[in-house]
Amino acid sequence: MACLEVFKEGKLKEQQEAACTQDGTIDWHGRPAIKGKSGQWTAGIIILLNQGLATLAFFGVGVNLVLFLTRVLGQSNADAANNVSKWTGTVYIFSLVGAFLSDSYWGRYKTCAIFQVIFVIGLVSLSLSSHLFLIRPRGCGNQQMPCGSHSGWQITLFYLSIYLVALGNGGYQPNIATFGADQFDEEDPKEGHSKVAFFSYFYLALNLGSLFSNTILGYFEDEGMWALGFWVSAGSAFAALVLFLAGTTRYRHFKPSGNPLSRFSQVLVAAMKKCSIDMPPDADDLYDVDGNDSSMNGNRKILHTDEFKFLDRAAYISTRDVDDQKRGIYSPWRLCPVTQVEEVKCILRLLPIWLCTIIYSVVFTQMASLFVEQGAAMKTTISNFRIPPASMSSFDILSVALFIFLYRRVLDPLVSRLRRKDSMGLTELQRMGIGLVIAILAMISAGIVECYRLKYANKDCLRCEGSSSLSIFWQVPQYAFIGASEVFMYVGQLEFFNAQTPDGLKSFGSALCMTSISLGNYVSSLLVTMLMKISTEDHMPGWIPGNLNRGHLDRFYFLLAGLTTVDLVVYIACARWYKNIKLAGKTSENINEQDSFKL
Repeated sequence: MACLEVFKEGKLKEQQEAACTQDGTIDWHGRPAIKGKSGQWTAGIIILLNQGLATLAFFGVGVNLVLFLTRVLGQSNADAANNVSKWTGTVYIFSLVGAFLSDSYWGRYKTCAIFQVIFVIGLVSLSLSSHLFLIRPRGCGNQQMPCGSHSGWQITLFYLSIYLVALGNGGYQPNIATFGADQFDEEDPKEGHSKVAFFSYFYLALNLGSLFSNTILGYFEDEGMWALGFWVSAGSAFAALVLFLAGTTRYRHFKPSGNPLSRFSQVLVAAMKKCSIDMPPDADDLYDVDGNDSSMNGNRKILHTDEFKFLDRAAYISTRDVDDQKRGIYSPWRLCPVTQVEEVKCILRLLPIWLCTIIYSVVFTQMASLFVEQGAAMKTTISNFRIPPASMSSFDILSVALFIFLYRRVLDPLVSRLRRKDSMGLTELQRMGIGLVIAILAMISAGIVECYRLKYANKDCLRCEGSSSLSIFWQVPQYAFIGASEVFMYVGQLEFFNAQTPDGLKSFGSALCMTSISLGNYVSSLLVTMLMKISTEDHMPGWIPGNLNRGHLDRFYFLLAGLTTVDLVVYIACARWYKNIKLAGKTSENINEQDSFKL
């Protein structure tokens, strides 16, 4: 009613309702959000700029972390790659913490603000510890001058700082993507189209933000100016926080829905209590609430589906439930509405798809670790100018920008015209499958480049950076393939998990995307550890030794290509089995089209 009060008496009801968002969002004061005064691209652009600045800050640390560990802290290549994988994985594990707090208690705005403050504190602490304690003697940490040893408390302070950065960025990242999508009312056709476009531009902003880190900051850090690079990152994170707070009154918000763990537990317990009851063949006797509200903080109603029929027992109205209702007794641990049961089903249906994305993340994480070490062992000079190996990821960013443009402006409209007039183009599941295919090509390309790098390498070098005469620019194809695969896989993932999770779990959907990256980093670390243990038997140097010229990094890349091929086959089977969430008001035609997975 608060929204309707903005109109004078005598206005038509349709005009009154058109002024309010239809998806249940509220404004800063807790009133129904008015379309013309909240959200849309004004808020969306603020969030995109915030994302670009925050990404610049994060990758100002992450992109060269593997070199910082080897040059400043004196770690081996394998240990540094493992530690970077663990740190990156922890970043994304913390995304589950942020998503839980956001969906359950704090809401997305408050969660984003709090974790950005933690992010800034971590970067300031890292800058101070590096400047005061770690960069000793002055100017060390470049290619020529390694740093001295460090005490235990100095190393502890360093790890505390970078894991504060991990906590801050991890808790913020899934919520900012979902919070940006909240600014567009998907019940409105025009805003719904803008919401789909937002995810592509969000990922583009993420990559453009990292472009400065991978080039300018990467160059300074590669030359030993680590403290300067970290201070620039801290300043960028602070600017992002100020910008985010400046848009406070313009944002749209969803109310937090309470603890999802209790809702899930209620469904499982209620279903178990009725495990001996004979269920009717149809859904007519299942408990549901009246109207379009699901009784869970105004979230939209989810229609009944036939999968996981055992869980339907939680919504079955037994004789005892009827007697309890007559006495005015209701227990959510015995009887749950259909929408609550379908929440659990939605997450269970998502899990196989989510698991299939983990191997892709193993491929993706090589760009921040082994790709950099491989590049450092190649010819990195043009005349008297040296190219920092980490800056080669700029080609990944350029590839992302190019393929986002090609997909949105060329491929998607072309597919829509080839199918039928009202087609949506490629579905999210199809795009994720294409991403896996391109990832296989990336690993094959990296393996071939490594074979030729070894062919032109000096195996007897002591300090083996730049020991191969093969130019580092031969890495461009593998970075470009990774960038192209990201556009299909990660943008598709963001859209898919946001669309397929219930209203009360949208941040959790974005966190699923990030958690697959996390587990990919841990799986990568486990693979490297296992392969080094196996391949170093009988005093062999192993596949990834400190001197890459004596190893077989190419075999590791080809192994990943094989694993991704197997993963692709499993993914196709899971995608064909998957059925979309069915929200009240969505047409069966749209649902069927989104469900399709025909390559």
